[in-house]
Amino acid sequence: MMNFKTIGFAAVLAGLGAGSVWAQEQSTNRVAAETDWSVFVEDNPTECWGVSTPKEAVNSRDGRVVAVNRGQTLLMVFYRPSAGAKGQVAFTGGYPFASGSTVNMNIGGTSFELFTEGEWAWPATPEDDSKIITAMKRGSDAVLTGRSGRGTQTKDTFSLLGFTAAVEDAAKRCGG
Repeated sequence: MMNFKTIGFAAVLAGLGAGSVWAQEQSTNRVAAETDWSVFVEDNPTECWGVSTPKEAVNSRDGRVVAVNRGQTLLMVFYRPSAGAKGQVAFTGGYPFASGSTVNMNIGGTSFELFTEGEWAWPATPEDDSKIITAMKRGSDAVLTGRSGRGTQTKDTFSLLGFTAAVEDAAKRCGG
């Protein structure tokens, strides 16, 4: 299986886009809602994803909480059969990450590292995707901590209520 960056970085950007495009597609392509997670399907090419927005976001700079403008913040698991993508974890923080930085993902005390490019972050290998998905199925929340190009630290907390049902639905719809 190819990694997220290889198979569809541009496709995901085009397919999901920034906040307003995603919001428009949200109303027309959402096929299921599982508590705090939703399932979306796109055709041509067929792709499916389970996605959620954070329940809490804390932005800080120099140890102080600050107000910042961020775009859409999403955590998703992505399936795209034509590219061999079967359960790829992706995170967009709504801002450009600091060059060369990573995002820390903590689920139930276990930490995972996500690599960044632009506004997106993802695990290094399909094996890491699988480990993260397994942890997400068992956990109650996922906390993602990143750093923007401007030096702001972000800490986004995503509920995992409904994650298992959503990701299994997305996988089933895309033959994953």
